Amino acid sequence: MRLDYCGPLPESVGFLLLPGFSMMAFFSAVEPLRIANRISGRPLFDWTLISEDGGPVTASNGMTLLADQAIAEVKRLPALAVCSGFEPEAHLSRPLMAWLHRLDQAGCALGGLDTGCFLLAAAGLLKGERVTLHWESLPAFRERFPTIETTDELFEIRERRFSCAGGAAAMDLSLEVISRRHGARLAIDVSEQLIHERLRSRRDQQRMTLARRLGTHNRRLVEAVALMEQHLEEPLSLAEVARRSGVSPRQLQRLFEQQLDTSPRQWYLQLRLERARHLLTETDMDVLTVGLACGFTSGSSFSRAFRVQYGHSPRQARRATG
Repeated sequence: MRLDYCGPLPESVGFLLLPGFSMMAFFSAVEPLRIANRISGRPLFDWTLISEDGGPVTASNGMTLLADQAIAEVKRLPALAVCSGFEPEAHLSRPLMAWLHRLDQAGCALGGLDTGCFLLAAAGLLKGERVTLHWESLPAFRERFPTIETTDELFEIRERRFSCAGGAAAMDLSLEVISRRHGARLAIDVSEQLIHERLRSRRDQQRMTLARRLGTHNRRLVEAVALMEQHLEEPLSLAEVARRSGVSPRQLQRLFEQQLDTSPRQWYLQLRLERARHLLTETDMDVLTVGLACGFTSGSSFSRAFRVQYGHSPRQARRATG
């Protein structure tokens, strides 16, 4: 998938499958390449499924794919996409890290689908790069790797790095590569075969607009929720949220109760706890640090609120994913 590729066709792409990988992201990346080969009438791309030991790998949906090769059998590749799911760093072994570095030194373009960038970052292979991940994983990545530039774009393509938000965004990444390599007409034809209504650019939003997610076009309410989402680590007072949204605290309370069937306090708390749950399952941050990163002033207040919301403690949530 590197854009300066000038080798023979078909162009080879490796997919490193890690336990619990996202099947949706993997298929979304591969299918456009397959269809491009069929429509063009010649093999433009081929792909190899790779696992650390060469054995089968089970995805997050419980389906298992057979690998073509073990990492020890792969010496050179033009491009490699790391496919992972929850807790990606748990699968970064020393042999795997050394292999990734060897590929990088040999000129391989390295990329991450969904949470794959966690492994590349942990291996020290994203210094000075800009990457994107699934919107749900971005906060955890930013906490874990604060010096790496991130965006919330659908995909990013750099000189020797690429990344995408996972899911259908992997399809957009592959369509962009097809367009740049072999022309927009082929990419459009592939998109139509996939019943993908248009070629989305990297700047298309990952998520629905906040108004659509909330199911309301009330500008004051949308502004209030946006402020809450932007201030999770250092929460604003509800009085300040109301002031910045242009309403009184009483009006803010009424808006949330009428439109969202909850109070602004409970909504704000749930946002912070959801962020905490993602950090617990996707990073190795200790429980107290997670609580502080989500606006709680002490470990006890964090644990108490988390248990009320989810029925178990933060430590139990961490153990459940281990």
